[in-house]
Amino acid sequence: MFWRGVVGYLPVNIIQGLVGLATIVTFTRLLSPSQFGDYALGFSVMSLLHTAVFTWNEAAMARFWVGESDKGRGGDHSATIYRTWLALVVVLPIALIAALLIPMAPGLKMAVVCGVLAVLPRTFAKLAQERRRAAGEVAGAASIDIIQSLGAFAFGAVLAWQGFGGAAPVIGFGVAAVICMAWTLPSELTYSRQGRFEAPRAKAYLGYGAPVALSLILALVLSTTDRFLLAAFLDEASVGVYHAGYSLANRTLDVLFIWLGAAGGPALIAALERGGPGELGRAAREQASLMLLLCVPAAVGLALVAAPLAQLMVGSDLAAGAAHVTPWIALSGLLAGLTTYYFHQAFTLGQRTQLLLGAMSIPAIANVVLNLILIPRFGLDGALWATLASYALGLAASMALGARSLVLPIPWLPLVQTLGATAVMALAVSRVPASGGWTELLLKAGLGGLVFGAITFVLDTGALRSRGLALLRDMRAKPA
Repeated sequence: MFWRGVVGYLPVNIIQGLVGLATIVTFTRLLSPSQFGDYALGFSVMSLLHTAVFTWNEAAMARFWVGESDKGRGGDHSATIYRTWLALVVVLPIALIAALLIPMAPGLKMAVVCGVLAVLPRTFAKLAQERRRAAGEVAGAASIDIIQSLGAFAFGAVLAWQGFGGAAPVIGFGVAAVICMAWTLPSELTYSRQGRFEAPRAKAYLGYGAPVALSLILALVLSTTDRFLLAAFLDEASVGVYHAGYSLANRTLDVLFIWLGAAGGPALIAALERGGPGELGRAAREQASLMLLLCVPAAVGLALVAAPLAQLMVGSDLAAGAAHVTPWIALSGLLAGLTTYYFHQAFTLGQRTQLLLGAMSIPAIANVVLNLILIPRFGLDGALWATLASYALGLAASMALGARSLVLPIPWLPLVQTLGATAVMALAVSRVPASGGWTELLLKAGLGGLVFGAITFVLDTGALRSRGLALLRDMRAKPA
C-alpha cells in the first residue's frame, strides 16, 4: 500500500512543488511586501480556524475508516462524521462577524474575512480526501490536491493582477475548494446515506480527535506566532520578508513530507490493523528510511543554494531577506517534517492522542517565550533562532513521549549513511564559486545531486538500489 501511494501521489506532489515555486515567484512580484504580509496573516487565520474547529473530525475519518469499513460499518462511520461536520459549520458565521468587527487595516481585514469564508469548502474537501486516502483511493485523493493547488494559484494570480491585494491568494484557496466540494459532494452523500448518526461513536471520535486538533493548533502556534509577533514588534513588511523566505524553504520540503505522509500514514494504519505490530515495524522502518534519504539532503541542499534561489524566485524587494531566512527555515522544516510525518504517527496508531497534545505543548510554549524574548532584541534573526530551537525541542519531546504510546523504529544504518553522504555533498557544493543566478543554482544543485546519488547508490542506502533493480527485473520478466 505504501509504495502504491508513493507512486500514485508522485504526480500531484510534483505539481504542488511547481505551483509552490510559481506562487512565490508570482505573488512576491504582484504584491508589495505589506500586501504579502496581509496574505500571510490571512492564511494563518484561515488555517487556525480550520484546525481549531474541524480537524478533530477529519482525524477520526482518517484513523477509523479502515477498521470500520472492514467490519461493514463504513456507512455509520461516514454518516457520523459528515453530520458532525454540519453541526460544526455553525461556528463560521460567528467567526465572520468577529472578523468584521475587529479593527484592522482594510487590506488585512479583507484577507482575514476571505480566509474565514474559505474554511467551509476547504473542510468538506479535506474530509472527502481523508476518506479516499484511508480507503487507498489514490487517484481520487490526488485529484483533490491537484484541483486545489492549480485552482488556488490560477484564481489567486488573476485576482492579484487585478488589484485585490493580499486577499487574492486567499480567495483563490476558497474558489478551488468550492470546485472540489461540488465534485465530491455526491459520492460522499452516498456513503453517509448508507448509515446513521451514532452519538456514542461521535463522542468516541471526539475523545480521539480533540487532542489531535489541539496539538495541531499548537503546531500552528509554533509555525505562525512569529509572524504575528514580527508584525507587532516590527511591521507587516518584515512579515512579508519572513514569509517569503519561509515559503521558499518550507513549501519545498513540505512537498516531500506531504507526499510521503499521504502514502505512509494510511499504510501504517492498514499494517497495524491487518498485520499487527510486526508488520507495522517493518512498514515503519521502510518509510523512515526513505524519508531520511530524500528529506535530509533536500533540506541541506536548500540551505546551500538559498542565495541564488532567492534571487531567481523572489521579488527584488524581498529577495535579500528571503535568502537570509531560507537556511534557518530549511533546517527547521526538516525537524518539523520528521516530527509530524513520522514520530507523531506513534500517538495516532496507539490511540493515545493525549500524549500528542503534551508533545506539542512543549515546543509551542517555548516558541512563544523565545520569540517574545528574542524578536525585540534581535529582530528577524530572533524569530529564526526561536523557530529552530523550538522545532528541535519538539522533535525530542515527540520521540520521548511517543515511545510511551507505541515505539516506532529508527533505521540507524540508513540514518548514518544519509548523514555521511549529505556531509560529503555539502563539502563539494561549498567549493562552487558564488556566481549568482541560474549558473550558480544549476551547478550547485547538479553537483550536489550527483555526489549524494553516487554515494547512496554505492551504499544501497535504505535498500533503494536493490528495490529499484528488483523492480526492473520484474518488468523485464513480464511477457509483452
